[in-house]
Amino acid sequence: MTVVGLVLIGIAAAIHLYVFVLESLRWMQPATRATFGIRSEQEAEATRMLAFNQGFYNLFLAVVAVAGIVLAGPLPVAAGALLVAGAGSMIGAGAVLLASSPRLWRAALVQLLPPGLGLLALAVGALL
Repeated sequence: MTVVGLVLIGIAAAIHLYVFVLESLRWMQPATRATFGIRSEQEAEATRMLAFNQGFYNLFLAVVAVAGIVLAGPLPVAAGALLVAGAGSMIGAGAVLLASSPRLWRAALVQLLPPGLGLLALAVGALL
């Protein structure tokens, strides 16, 4: 189950890296605007700096999770702390998105399910 948990958290990290690219590097692109429901270039420009900053939050969460995955073999205690911090923050952010914007439930579930299932699998693996 440990490998399953690490793979799921790796998927969560990849999702957050992808969102970083969209929010911080491609925010003004028409396809990105459509993904986030931004209707006009003016609206995208007005929110560009907020999205840029938020994208880096996603990047940092991914980096913490990947560091935990990398350290899972040689430093399991440190890895556990990083995995719980990274994946736990992803879960929390997804829960906040769901609570604050229920119409974005799909995006919230994409954000919180992989890390949540990953931590669950790691917990089960630790018990076995």
